[in-house]
Amino acid sequence: MLLAGFVKILPYLRVFASFWLKMTRHHTRTHCITYLIGSALLTVTHASPPDFEMQLGVAHIGGLYSFSDTDYLNEGAAVARNIGARCIKVALSLDTDNPSPKLYPFHSMWPSTETLEDLADTPYFRSLFSRSFDTFILNAFRPGRSASYWREEFTSQDEQAEEECFASLTRYLLSTYKNSHKTFIIQNWEGDWALRGNFNPHSAQEPSSTAAMIRWVAARQRGIERARAAWNHSEAQVFHALEVNLVKQAMTRSAPSVTTDVLPYVSVDLVSYSAWDTKDSPEAFKQSLAFISQHKRPTSPFDTNGVYVGEFGLPESEATPKVAFERTTELLNVARKFGCPYAVYWQIYCNEKTSASPKSENGYKGFWLVRPDGTRSPICKLFK
Repeated sequence: MLLAGFVKILPYLRVFASFWLKMTRHHTRTHCITYLIGSALLTVTHASPPDFEMQLGVAHIGGLYSFSDTDYLNEGAAVARNIGARCIKVALSLDTDNPSPKLYPFHSMWPSTETLEDLADTPYFRSLFSRSFDTFILNAFRPGRSASYWREEFTSQDEQAEEECFASLTRYLLSTYKNSHKTFIIQNWEGDWALRGNFNPHSAQEPSSTAAMIRWVAARQRGIERARAAWNHSEAQVFHALEVNLVKQAMTRSAPSVTTDVLPYVSVDLVSYSAWDTKDSPEAFKQSLAFISQHKRPTSPFDTNGVYVGEFGLPESEATPKVAFERTTELLNVARKFGCPYAVYWQIYCNEKTSASPKSENGYKGFWLVRPDGTRSPICKLFK
């Protein structure tokens, strides 16, 4: 009898042992973070699930060239939709680092706005949101502050302001587009860089900054949840995502990361993976998606489909168009098989120079579907 009972609980002992080893490995920084943030919990208000067939989208953020007299935000959006993108990723932000007027300067006269809902209500964004995309992914940050101000100090007043800022934006989107069946996803940008305060993947992240990021993400989620609860009759959908980017080194070397040190402590709707650390290996890309999913708290309505690819691709400065197409196809197939609801190619127009004054394609990094001379990448075929 005793042996039979032991056999029955053996699987549970294995799970506990695996969990204990994992927690022991990260014990020191986890203990510090837990002490700093306390045990605050989120009340989750469920939204209706969207279509889980993966949507292929493209980013349009901070491009360096233009082809028409149309305002830049909508020029890129029109091209993206013509290529066949079902979702589009843009910046809807008034932070002091990269506000939307700075990222979409061509043929545009942006009015002065003080809130994100005012920015969303400008003619440029109204025109964008009237277009026939299924999903709009929005890089959004609170007005008047740097995107990662919380790393230095995050007061209770800041926490309340963040919550109200994103509750107000969500109310605007759900009420304005209540009959549209559109989906809006509000997210940050590459959280591992923000947490470090630089672009050095080997730099340290302070426990106090990690704790502040957890509170910051939770405040944004609470605001969106509040507005969803008040507007649960809207046919539009608004979700919140946390974007991570240094996943491979966390997975292979147990390096500190947003995935391991922030994500398990917040109940976000979605996680966005900016997948530049695994662009050269579809297998590592697949493993990283699984690693993120293992650290995400299950939340409705996405459940096990709660990880999407927020940025991916292979620039033509690092590969021929043929190789870039083949690699992008491989990564896209992995994301589709994994169950990602969205995959966003970076991007419609290139946003990085390789020379101070580029005079040809060689002067750009090669993140594009449309090159500076107007020709299109073979990757456009994937959108058909």
